[in-house]
Amino acid sequence: MPDSLRQILTAIAQGELSVETAYRQLQYLSYEPIGDFARIDHQRQHRTGFPEVIWGPGKTPQQLAEILERMRPHYPCVMATRISPEVFEAVRSRLGGLHYFEKAQICSTAPILPPQFPRQVGLVCAGTADLPVAEEAAVTLQLSGFSVERFWDVGVAGLHRLLSVRDRLEEMAVLIVVAGMEGALPSVVAGLVSVPVIAVPTSIGYGANFAGLAALLTMLNSCAPGIGVVNIDNGFGAAMLAAKILRSLSQRL
Repeated sequence: MPDSLRQILTAIAQGELSVETAYRQLQYLSYEPIGDFARIDHQRQHRTGFPEVIWGPGKTPQQLAEILERMRPHYPCVMATRISPEVFEAVRSRLGGLHYFEKAQICSTAPILPPQFPRQVGLVCAGTADLPVAEEAAVTLQLSGFSVERFWDVGVAGLHRLLSVRDRLEEMAVLIVVAGMEGALPSVVAGLVSVPVIAVPTSIGYGANFAGLAALLTMLNSCAPGIGVVNIDNGFGAAMLAAKILRSLSQRL
């Protein structure tokens, strides 16, 4: 990633950067074009706290490899989401040194390292079929330096499973609750704990589930306060919201 304008000017003033090198970096200060198919938003991390993450669907393995290769020297970790095993193998054949998290369908340029932020995010998943979305959230957070504890298969059909981990849920800084079917789990969780709850509806369910619409509407209509709802199957979006909450808290402590 090209440095910020302040860093570039400081480096020139200290004789650490030539005018010609600075000029080349300034050309891509806002974005860097790659061929005729991508423009890397290098300033996103400065604006939002997190670098750009690559959306996998719709891109060819060659395009994904080129974007990852161009971004890798400038960021500790570059992520691409919704990458199938077949696509990952095709990308890896073009670019080495990649890591793959199959359940989450995330490809990254770095492994999961010890967390940089001490406060934990709890990932609460209703059923095994919801795991891909929950793992997308969990791995996104871990690759971003956050600590995660997983609470899998604690749906409302067996409420005793959820109640058995209630004390641990209360210890989390933020909870991400993932559920399909009727989507009732976030409401139940939010009625039991005092921490913020981010609800993620999934497309898992029978016909009247309408590919997650029923779960989405349930979560939006929850009578339990303190719930924020993201889009259907959007584990990544939930992770980014939780990360921003935690980063904001850490900057104010």
